[in-house]
Amino acid sequence: MRDNPVHITPYRIAIVTLDSHNARPCERALANMNVDFPGLEVDIFAAATWSDHPEEFAKAKNAIEKADLIVANLLFLEEHVKPLLPVIEARRDQCDAVVGIICDAALVKQTRMGSLDMQTPESGTMALLKRLRGSSKPSTETGEKKMRMLRRLPKILKYIPGKAQDLRAWFLCMQYWLGGTDENIEAMLRFLISRYSGITEWRGGTVPSPIEYPDVGLYHPDLHERITVEPDALPTIDNPVGRVGLLLMRSYVLSGDTAHYDAVIREFEKKNIQVVPAFAGGLDGRPAIDAFFHEHGIANIDAMVSLSGFSLVGGPAYNNTDAAVETLKNLDIPYIAAHPLEFQTLSQWSNSRGGLGPIETTMLIALPELDGATNPTVFAGRHGEDGSCDGCHFKCVAQEKRAMAPCYERIEALVDRTRKLLLLKKSERSTRKVAVVLFGFPPNAGAAGTAAYLDVFSSLHNTMNAMASSGYELEVPATVDELRQMVLQGNASSFGQDANVHTRVSADWIVKNTPWLSDVEDQWGPAPGKVQSDGSSVLVLGKQFGNVFVGVQPTFGYEGDPMRLLFEGGFAPTHAFSTFYQWLKRDFDADVVLHFGMHGALEFMPGKQVGVNGADWPDRLIGDLPNVYLYACNNPSEASLAKRRSNAITITHLTPPVAAAGLYKGLLDLKDSLVRWREMSSDDPLRNELETLIHEQADSVDFAETNLDNLWIKLLETEDALVPEGLHVVGRSLSSDQRQAYVDVVENLAPENKADLFEKLAHNQEVTAILNALDGGFTPPVAGGDIVRSTDILPTGRNIHAFDPFRMPTAFACRQGADQAQMLLDKHTSLPKTVALVLWGSDNIKSDGAQIAQALALIGAKPRFDSFGRLSGADLIPISELGRPRIDVIMTLSGIFRDLLPLQTRMLAEAAYKAATAEEDPAQNFVRANVLAHIEKTGEDIETAALRIFSNAEGAYGSNVNQMVDSSVFESEDELADAYEARKSFAYGRNGKPIHNQKLLKDMLSKVELAYQNLESVELGITTVDHYFDTLGGITRAVNRARDEGEVAVYISDHTKGAGKVRTLADQVALETRSRSLNPKFYEALLEHGAEGVRQLEAHVTNTLGWSATTGQVDPWVYQRISETFVLDDDMRERLAALNPTASSRMANRLLEATDRQYWSPDPETIEALQNAADALEDRMEGIAAQ
Repeated sequence: MRDNPVHITPYRIAIVTLDSHNARPCERALANMNVDFPGLEVDIFAAATWSDHPEEFAKAKNAIEKADLIVANLLFLEEHVKPLLPVIEARRDQCDAVVGIICDAALVKQTRMGSLDMQTPESGTMALLKRLRGSSKPSTETGEKKMRMLRRLPKILKYIPGKAQDLRAWFLCMQYWLGGTDENIEAMLRFLISRYSGITEWRGGTVPSPIEYPDVGLYHPDLHERITVEPDALPTIDNPVGRVGLLLMRSYVLSGDTAHYDAVIREFEKKNIQVVPAFAGGLDGRPAIDAFFHEHGIANIDAMVSLSGFSLVGGPAYNNTDAAVETLKNLDIPYIAAHPLEFQTLSQWSNSRGGLGPIETTMLIALPELDGATNPTVFAGRHGEDGSCDGCHFKCVAQEKRAMAPCYERIEALVDRTRKLLLLKKSERSTRKVAVVLFGFPPNAGAAGTAAYLDVFSSLHNTMNAMASSGYELEVPATVDELRQMVLQGNASSFGQDANVHTRVSADWIVKNTPWLSDVEDQWGPAPGKVQSDGSSVLVLGKQFGNVFVGVQPTFGYEGDPMRLLFEGGFAPTHAFSTFYQWLKRDFDADVVLHFGMHGALEFMPGKQVGVNGADWPDRLIGDLPNVYLYACNNPSEASLAKRRSNAITITHLTPPVAAAGLYKGLLDLKDSLVRWREMSSDDPLRNELETLIHEQADSVDFAETNLDNLWIKLLETEDALVPEGLHVVGRSLSSDQRQAYVDVVENLAPENKADLFEKLAHNQEVTAILNALDGGFTPPVAGGDIVRSTDILPTGRNIHAFDPFRMPTAFACRQGADQAQMLLDKHTSLPKTVALVLWGSDNIKSDGAQIAQALALIGAKPRFDSFGRLSGADLIPISELGRPRIDVIMTLSGIFRDLLPLQTRMLAEAAYKAATAEEDPAQNFVRANVLAHIEKTGEDIETAALRIFSNAEGAYGSNVNQMVDSSVFESEDELADAYEARKSFAYGRNGKPIHNQKLLKDMLSKVELAYQNLESVELGITTVDHYFDTLGGITRAVNRARDEGEVAVYISDHTKGAGKVRTLADQVALETRSRSLNPKFYEALLEHGAEGVRQLEAHVTNTLGWSATTGQVDPWVYQRISETFVLDDDMRERLAALNPTASSRMANRLLEATDRQYWSPDPETIEALQNAADALEDRMEGIAAQ
């Protein structure tokens, strides 16, 4: 008897869903139902917790194995579906019913409800279902329409007798669950028991139909019924400073799990802001926007904040970016995306160094960015078993177990930032105060006021003129040179600074206005510190022009002592850096900041990788200040970092026009001779004489190649190499010739598309876009990349984002990657067993993951995608199909790759692990061979021994090799290897979490036979920026030290044109030296931009020295020709010194350093001439030289 407690057999219902927001309704339902159903047990499990808490999955598995009724819903991710599916399959035929709703197709097919068996697709019931549901592809219909259909179908099926009633029951369960109030959840459980329970006396009960609630409506905790469809029913604020629309999740509202929403609403109201909290069903925000956020096509709110955690149109399964962008463009207001945590607790997040996990980063951050969302902010989550969080001063304690809890510290930040944005939107230009921030890294290098690809002062001059014309209060200097002089010179020499000193901020002010003072003082001593200080004050560099302040961002501060970065976790910005941003916010009282060019240091300050909180430096420093960031269109990776860590709204600018390098001087003569030689018949009597001449000409231009066919190829590579011409100027349209040069280098364009591209390049809307962003308008998004690769980057002036990480690598990228991997193997003299590969985020984003695909191809693996086309992991390709042994790939990730592509990191780790554990002959599987050898040597477990992905610690970037080279602080090159190993020895495994294991890294590096990196950006070369020798150079130095024999081969896989080309590092440096550094077409275009151009040329010299320091593979003639061209030529030296005395002096001293370090051994006369030239340049820089 079930009413006799002694003999009651439990009846168990197991519900598995994504998160816990329906947990409390289930618990309350069970309390109400126990009287009617003695012995009933209802357990609900959140799959989102399984990754960090495997024991939670074990609990779910145990419950399902005993369950009488099983409900699965909102499960779309493979990491949830894959372990759950076999458990349900095993129990399916032993329980009373399985209900799979709104989840992956494999789980839906487990549905068995009476006569409805979704594993029998030929049944009449299933045929009816197919007709009713229509296409299985993602629909363009709004969520509101889908919900209406869901309510209509059970009413239709009610009148179809027989098996259709079980199909109707399935639809009703969906309707009950989506209408997830206490009443509906309890009714669903009663309905399932009454219809499918194996206990006879429980069957046949009367259950109310689902209570219908508005699909679209408004919520407020002060409403009597909590929801309404009448805007006038909302509580109002007297004289609000603005109106903010909040997008809520309908499911949270109906389930009563709204403490996090309530806290946001209260905080906005506290700041005197009227809120319009709206919800819509179906994970589609458009119906709510249409109903409540605009009138007659005009927005009636000043900003919109999504609290859903998903993209605007879509959810965990898909997103409709085009529809979202169209909606947001029509609103034209700031759009902020905030998100609750579901995959970790608030305490885990707040105390982590990484912040959000891979799935969270993708769904909560990356996908909303595709819509144009800004200011990503965690605002809520759940508490763990201990029920508390000590991540900030609030020291929160859970009010209800398993309920969503507000993060008050982040909510304050969210509201303050939204308030500043809406005030910006409502402000008048004439009173608006704008802080323009320029950069000057590295210090003492003539780099103040420079940025990658950009003529900063010409661009700034154009922007300021446009601002003045559009109503801003400022006086613009008459010329670019005058603007530069006022900002960079002024009183600079009096203070010994790189720019004009605008004001001094006293130590007392710093102590009073720096909440994190103790953290700074722990690193830099008492305020004001020694960096950019006169001993009593911090110096703020820049110049004010009316309501516009143009300031120079202080540098990191470690430039003189880069070794301090080896100690992870404790680094803090200097007093000068912290004070600069505090002064902008407090004393200058900026309404908005415009970071001008790529890039500064703010977004690279220590803190969480993504999902920052108030303890992280980028978040602290930017505070609530709206951040507009002018950024190169070809760098979505670092731009994404600025967006995620410093709340930047990026505005893309074009990169310099590119063209074929062409030939000059002796190279032209050499080509003429080679053309004649190639046209000669083999028996021509003059052929030998001409060959002798060719060898002499080749030697005169430093070609060591003796095979004339190969020499011809190298010469053509030099001539055809793509090089940028000068720097880009914002506000200046490209000339017809420049536009045509761009069109000419874009491959595979149809004639009509070439004409279209030529026309698009004529339109320059970057200044207009800057003004719109400063007005608080919506900036539409755009995928970043090179125009040569993707003309969709045009028009510029949009908010850059990365590729959808769920789709990377694409099928095409996988084909390309396999071909490119084979090119590398073909280039090397023998099949390598172990290779070292450097992976950058920017290159993979531009190529849709081709370099990732290379790594997979070398290992013999391929990406795995789920039924929605989302990346889920990796699978091995059989060796028989691969046709060669698996190659062990040691992968070093840039910090930005780690941040932006966590799913790909896990996939690569899975590929390596599967290869390591495959039951294959180690002679055909070099991954397994190395792993087994390591285990035998160290006794480590196979999970550890199979780790192949190395990067920085969470929140850290770079190997520090570039800083040591730039500062010339290393004595032995092995110190560079030390730095690299210390910084890059964090191994990332299948769970995406780092483990510090320097011994493993060293052991793996000792086996490396070749190291390589891809070159993907047409604007960049490996001598253009220091990141290349920081990564590939750094690992090469570490490998050479770890190896027992010989130096490792180093290759550059150049894919900037056509099918690509694999070159030795020495050949690549030589190619770039000829096509860029020594090429008048290249350097004259740079020198047209004055001081900034000289700085760019000096960087080429420093980076070349970096390659010598790390690899020793720079031919000596490179230094000789650079010396002759820029330093030993009196006219050129004088010209450079007049434009930028600091950079020109640095160039000369860098060449001398190369001789001191024996990277180059010129004759004594050359050394003496270099020394004299360097002395003269230093004298000029110090202002004491005679003419």
